[in-house]
Amino acid sequence: MSRRNRATLSAWQKHLFDELRSLAREHPSDVRIVEQPRLDSDGDATLRLRLHTADFPHRPGGLELGDDEEFIVKIRPSLFAPPSAEVDHTRFLGFPHVLQGQRLCIYLDPSREWRPSSGMAGFLSRLWDWLTDAAAGAFDPSTAMYHAVGGVLHHADDTPTIVVREPGPPKRQQIARLIARSPHRYDLTYSTDRDGHRTPVFVLASDLPFGAASTFALFMTLLDDPHLHRAEGRPPEVSPQSPAFLTSLLASALRNPDGTEQYFVLAVPHPAGGPHHLLGGRLPATTADALRRLAKKHGTAITLDPAIINADIPIEWCNMSDERQEVTTRRDDNRPVNAFQGRTVHIWGCGGLGSWLAEFIARAGASTITVCDPGTITGGLLVRQNYTEADIGQTKADALATRLRAIRDDLTVTVAEGSVPDPAVSLSADLIIDATVSHSITTYLDTLAGEDRTALIAQVATDARTGSLGIANICAPDAPCTPSELDDQAGRSVVADGALELYHPLWEEAAEGDELTPTRGCSVPTFHGSAADLAAVAATLVNMIGLHLQQTETPVSGTHLIALPHAPAGPRHHFRPAASDSRE
Repeated sequence: MSRRNRATLSAWQKHLFDELRSLAREHPSDVRIVEQPRLDSDGDATLRLRLHTADFPHRPGGLELGDDEEFIVKIRPSLFAPPSAEVDHTRFLGFPHVLQGQRLCIYLDPSREWRPSSGMAGFLSRLWDWLTDAAAGAFDPSTAMYHAVGGVLHHADDTPTIVVREPGPPKRQQIARLIARSPHRYDLTYSTDRDGHRTPVFVLASDLPFGAASTFALFMTLLDDPHLHRAEGRPPEVSPQSPAFLTSLLASALRNPDGTEQYFVLAVPHPAGGPHHLLGGRLPATTADALRRLAKKHGTAITLDPAIINADIPIEWCNMSDERQEVTTRRDDNRPVNAFQGRTVHIWGCGGLGSWLAEFIARAGASTITVCDPGTITGGLLVRQNYTEADIGQTKADALATRLRAIRDDLTVTVAEGSVPDPAVSLSADLIIDATVSHSITTYLDTLAGEDRTALIAQVATDARTGSLGIANICAPDAPCTPSELDDQAGRSVVADGALELYHPLWEEAAEGDELTPTRGCSVPTFHGSAADLAAVAATLVNMIGLHLQQTETPVSGTHLIALPHAPAGPRHHFRPAASDSRE
């Protein structure tokens, strides 16, 4: 490396290169620097490195390695981005975790996996492990994120995210519609009775191991030859597809308004089988208008030689939010809240606990939520309840219903008038949560509990003094005791137990200072506690209730007591089964 070149490297690049030179001196038979680093236009220091790979065990299906393999290593100028490794040949083309046919996916999530403190030794160790697994065939192609499209595509900054929730595409070529939900979100639907931007959905016959290109001309060429830079002697794997795609594109552009961009969606087959990988692209409005003029003049079935397309026309790739059930695993999979999926839930009381409970249950996948609370929102409630400045003056139930509907499109939310919903509707629900701390509603629930019901009843509350304790009385459909009886049993047991002194205030009358008057005068006393306290208590109680909902065969009744980490000393969780359910 020349003195001039070295002087332009960042301090971080110099540091890593010095480490690499030391490693090469210590392990000359394994590591060799074959080309000194040079700065490219992005400020990356690019060098060539040769590793001895003859001793890597090879198994059928694994990557074929030579005795030595040469890699192009790029060292970024900042410690926040890890070095990268790629090759300048196509022998690795189509192998899982090889992007654009030449770039090795060493770090799937650099923010978690790249440790700058480990330096170049850490990077080489990751590269060594990658090669070991690749040669041994240890990569699962079905889980390789970009295996179908050869890597991460360029995403234009001003393109919307395309949301896909419907299964499909059901046909090889199909016209879908993009519904603009906002400037930054479009929804894809195959429904023919919806307005929206006509968008061709085209199923490719082959994967795209080199990616899908960033220009329209190269993309059209790749449609007919996805392995454009194939190894010598490798025949094309698919028949030409560009004419059919272009016909579909022209037909859509012709029916979309002048001056608008033209979107399209590609369904790319995955080499390991299973659902197609979806790509969403957009052509600029000027290009879309040119396509419209072509279609008006020559029809949509014209033959267009990709070689005559302006090489500078870009494809603006969009972010895809692919939420199809066949490709998506919920992030709360195998958690207690899974029990809420598809459930019908009633939430009575939309205050400190109820407003947070409702949101967590909505996000957990409940199909229908009925909220009930005639109280009006005031500014002081925003300290601890799940509302905003824009909600002040509305009833809690109405404001919360609006929030829940904004969280999920497929959630049905109803607002019950009065203090409680119609009893016939409540009895047929899967779950009733009473978060009112109302004695009259407890009396009403006692009557309801004795009826023929499918609903699990859960009464929840927190302590008045700190808002850091929580209680959930769970009354199963076949429970012999009423909610109030369950609470009395738990109270006698807990108050008599010195080890549970932390929870005694849940059954004691509020002492002076336990409640506060938020404004001078005759305002109703309220509880202490922050939004962080109440949300944390509500979240914990949601999980406890979810565990009981999962008990489909023999649901257990009982009382959960929970305490947040900053509550006074005592057990963080205690469960007392109902007397008839106890095994003692």
